[in-house]
Amino acid sequence: MQGYVDRQQYPGCSVLVAQGGAEVYYAQAGLRDIASGLPWERDTVARIYSMTKPITSLGLMLLVERGLVHLDAPVSDFIPSFADTRCLVPDASDLSQTEPCAPPTLHQLLTHTSGLSYSFNPGIVSKAMRDAKLDFSPGTRTLAQTADEIAALPLAFRPGSRWEYSVGIDIIGRVIEVISGQTLDAFFETEILGPLGMTETRFRVPAGTGDRFASLYTPLAGEAFDLNAKAEGGDSLRQTDHADGSPYHDTNMHSGGGGLVGTIDDYLKFAEMLRDGGRGLVSPHILSFMMRNHLTGDIASMGPSSFAEQPMDGMGFGIGGAVVLDPARARVPGSKGDFSWGGMASTFFWVDPVHELSVVFFTQLAPSSSYPARSQLKALVQGALT
Repeated sequence: MQGYVDRQQYPGCSVLVAQGGAEVYYAQAGLRDIASGLPWERDTVARIYSMTKPITSLGLMLLVERGLVHLDAPVSDFIPSFADTRCLVPDASDLSQTEPCAPPTLHQLLTHTSGLSYSFNPGIVSKAMRDAKLDFSPGTRTLAQTADEIAALPLAFRPGSRWEYSVGIDIIGRVIEVISGQTLDAFFETEILGPLGMTETRFRVPAGTGDRFASLYTPLAGEAFDLNAKAEGGDSLRQTDHADGSPYHDTNMHSGGGGLVGTIDDYLKFAEMLRDGGRGLVSPHILSFMMRNHLTGDIASMGPSSFAEQPMDGMGFGIGGAVVLDPARARVPGSKGDFSWGGMASTFFWVDPVHELSVVFFTQLAPSSSYPARSQLKALVQGALT
């Protein structure tokens, strides 16, 4: 980590490792804000972006466990604007070239096989999302409003036919609101974050933690999330969201796909819950179901053309996270059954059921595809096992 900081690739970072329920390693390096020289510390609050997805996915599974919903239900049962779904015809060259199709199911939304996409992916639908700024970013739009705007676009492909990283779990967040009758932030606080003691993880920078909130940096000359224009800038650590003026201090958006900010110790509590059978929050049987591969093969076999937070060869996808099917094909040392996901600011976590490990890595550099830190970290942890 110090090497990444010294080479001016990461502003600052931290790693926390637990084994068998006990902390075995913690380290930090660098700064949470370069201009002010503030150090990166254990209680630094960071944007976890897509590491929100496993939390939202668990939220829906709590409702499944209570018999309030089933995974094969079409999303239109909860968001009527999806009722008349259309998808692009194969090899479409224009957004108008569509045909009717079934609305995606909740399972397809959770596993990125729904036909939805992301604005930073290649393709016609993704471009339309970029043009309309439909990315569930913090601001004045609400989750309900943006979900309806997404529903007005065609799907990129027929649901179930491919894998493409998408805003599907943002839509799941809206489904949770409809079923529970609560806003997503209230549901999280009462059902997940509160019970786990994750008191400093919220959609807005938690009260009293603003002086610990990190700034966000990018090595790109343009927008940090514009993965289709990856030209590097002259500054490898260009500030793209300052801690003081960040929209995360006052946002109306509750993005279940990427909206939470929090601390590394908070996220370890979530990871340990996944590793340790639910800890009374959810049954071990539901967790086992979530952390299995829900695809017909690995991600690579489903023809993806999108960005992903993980390798695609030898990796399956469960409910809200990736599952290692074959470490050799994934080309990263690890255990079969490792469950993991990362965030666009290069954060990462995994749980290893074989070695009883929970590992969480925090930094604030977007995009997460900039450096191979995740595979390096897994190799280091594996090499340290005795």
